[in-house]
Amino acid sequence: MNEQTTLLTGQVLMAQKDALVSVPDASSESVAERIVQLRKERKLTLQECARLTGVAASTLSKIERRELSPTISTLQKIAEGLTVELTELITQTRPVYAPGRRAVSRAGEGKKHTSLSCANLLLCGDLKDKRMIPVRTRVTARSLDDYPVWARSDTEIFLWVVSGRMLLHSKVYEPLEMGPGDSVYYDGNGEHCWTSIGDEDAEVIWVMSA
Repeated sequence: MNEQTTLLTGQVLMAQKDALVSVPDASSESVAERIVQLRKERKLTLQECARLTGVAASTLSKIERRELSPTISTLQKIAEGLTVELTELITQTRPVYAPGRRAVSRAGEGKKHTSLSCANLLLCGDLKDKRMIPVRTRVTARSLDDYPVWARSDTEIFLWVVSGRMLLHSKVYEPLEMGPGDSVYYDGNGEHCWTSIGDEDAEVIWVMSA
């Protein structure tokens, strides 16, 4: 390898390293505070925000008052309506990237988001403008009553069960029981939710189109 090739290789590696560098804002805020901030920056009322996001104004109000912890699907709808990345609702870290980018999440790493029904880890969240959103989730819900609102979003979802057993509930199909190694691909436009079966929380890896 000659000196010029070595230099070019080094430049490419530096660009890929820069792709994973995040530029943090001055403070870290909760999801609720971030949504309030984004809404006020855009001078939107709750009703106007509801029209943009497809999330009911009453639901937005509960989220902002921290009376309701939104599901990932609800956060995705809010992010799309406010034209921001999903990860920007959960963290103030704003990624800078170059072509040839990649991200790695080691075991146990990821941005945490917990709702009444699930404990989520958003994986590889330091990349912006992704075409899909990978999540590892522990399904803590045991009853449909654990869902104040069933998830619904203009996305497609692939889900693979890592451990435990679960039910995929849908307003379109009968409940689908799934166990380790089972997978399903479905349209998120239909109202849906997940519950675990038995004492063990089901753990799943799922991908949502962005």
